[in-house]
Amino acid sequence: MENPSALKLINKIQLDLFKKGFEAEVLVADLKKLREYSLEENNPVLTKAIRLTYEHIEANGAFLIPIPDDEPIDDEELVTEDTPANENNLESLDYLINLFSDLSHKNNVLDLKEYNKAFLAY
Repeated sequence: MENPSALKLINKIQLDLFKKGFEAEVLVADLKKLREYSLEENNPVLTKAIRLTYEHIEANGAFLIPIPDDEPIDDEELVTEDTPANENNLESLDYLINLFSDLSHKNNVLDLKEYNKAFLAY
């Protein structure tokens, strides 16, 4: 994202995760605000990723999507062996939020698309 306010909000989200841990209500509110900024930037992949992220958190009370593999994944392999199916995957959430801040790299956009697929398949 290019908007300085959006980048500041992304930084706040990451600091909150690091200092306070996972707080679903605060995170969802921040992501909804972040989505408003992404709408202004007219990036549909980013906007969809942010919406799917907060909808996933609202529905599950946790972030349960693993970091996308370098190779395409099968639907049956969405849960990694490292993280139990019902436990927050904060490393993956932090990685996803990092992707929001820099879409100038082609691989970041591709990873966002993989996250979007994983959200829809979940």
